[in-house]
Parts: sequence; C-alpha cells; structure tokens
Amino acid sequence: MQQPQVLQAPPTSEIKPEPIREGMELVVNGKRFRHTGDEALPLLWYLRDLLRLTGAKYGCDEGECGFCTVLVDGKAAQACRLTMGQLANKHVTTVEGLSKPDGSLHPLQQAWIDEDAVLCGYCQPGQLMAAADLLARKPDPSDADIDRIGTLCRCGSYPRVRKAIKRAAKAMRDAG
Repeated sequence: MQQPQVLQAPPTSEIKPEPIREGMELVVNGKRFRHTGDEALPLLWYLRDLLRLTGAKYGCDEGECGFCTVLVDGKAAQACRLTMGQLANKHVTTVEGLSKPDGSLHPLQQAWIDEDAVLCGYCQPGQLMAAADLLARKPDPSDADIDRIGTLCRCGSYPRVRKAIKRAAKAMRDAG
C-alpha cells in the first residue's frame, strides 16, 4: 500500500499579507461597504456596476432627469453627480432599500401599486426616492410640492404619481 503524499506548506517567509487598502467607507441600504477604487467614480456606477443595485437609472448624467435619485443621509440626491470621494461615512438608500427590513413595502411602494402609477417603470425608482424625501420634509404635500420633486416621466404618469404620493402621505400620517 502506498503512503499518502504529505503536502509541505510554503515557508512562512514567502507569505506576506497585504495591508488593508486605503479607501472610504459608506453604508448602502444598511450594509457597510469600503470603496478602494477611484474617488472620481460616480455613485451611480458604483451602485449599478459594483453593488449590482440597478434601481437607480442612467438618464442624463447631469442630474436633471431624476432617474438616478437616491437618498444620502436621508436627503434626495442625484447619484450621477455624486462621486465616491464625496460619500465617506455617508448613508445611501436606494429604491432597493426603501422597503422595511422584514420585506414589507414602504407606504410609497404600496401606494404606487394601489394607484397603478407605473407605466414603463424607468423613472419610477427615482420618483419613489424623491417622494420619500418630500414626505420626510412635508407629511402633507400640496400638488405644487409634488410637482417640484424634479423627476421626469417619459410616459406621463404624473397624475397617477401625484395620487400615489397623496395616498402614501395619508397612510403614513394615519400610522404615525
């Protein structure tokens, strides 16, 4: 019977652990991440290409369309205009993080369903996040407040979105 071959470990002098890479930390949807790449990388591409969170959409690269709206420390921001270097120790919430930890829908998400606000859906994540920012600031928004959330809709679902935001606002006030 042949003896089993014993593998020899390489000499310890050849093993050199790499130092922890310099970088910046941020929290995305409640999870901590460290970005060690280019500080000029737009948040939108970090979310979509590295974290595979594809809710925020590319639209104009100038922050005008609102398709890439996320919350940064609770306030609406355009992910295409923010660089990773601006986000050290910030908390970012995307549409994927809008629902509650138990998986139940945010009142805005439920209202979007109830009011059938989604047409093609491309702009909806940005509208949801802009609406979340609005309701955090104004629990009973006027039509003019809603019109100023600043997200475009290619399909023109603005009347449905307005109804959904008002429905969510009422649900949040009633629950609160």
